[in-house]
Amino acid sequence: MIGGCLCGAVRYRVTGEPKAIAHYHCRMCQRSSGAAFITWATCAPEQIEWTQGKLKIFASSENADRGFCVRCGTPIAFFTYGQRDDRRELLEVDLTLCSLDRPDDRIPQFHLWTSSQRSWVHLNDLLPRHAEDA
Repeated sequence: MIGGCLCGAVRYRVTGEPKAIAHYHCRMCQRSSGAAFITWATCAPEQIEWTQGKLKIFASSENADRGFCVRCGTPIAFFTYGQRDDRRELLEVDLTLCSLDRPDDRIPQFHLWTSSQRSWVHLNDLLPRHAEDA
């Protein structure tokens, strides 16, 4: 899987398949994307190679950072951290599915945080739905 931002300044390559692909309806994802939900592909950090450019990082919570292109603003990544031996450790990297060059090659598997789903969004797919995180 290969992808990048709108202007082409940031590019990445993913080795192997994502652990999961899900539509996130949480308020934080809505605000950061300006959309009703955002679709993330969850990967292990070692699966991702940043091949061009660098992301601007925003610490969106105590255990998570968001990465976006500083030039065009495209949201690209969500970095989840945990604690190990009194140090912060990167656990997962979520990539915006539509930042892939070929997003239709991967299919979302479920919806998360539907407790925050916008009232005007009507889901008519048959994907499993979880009120919060699965």
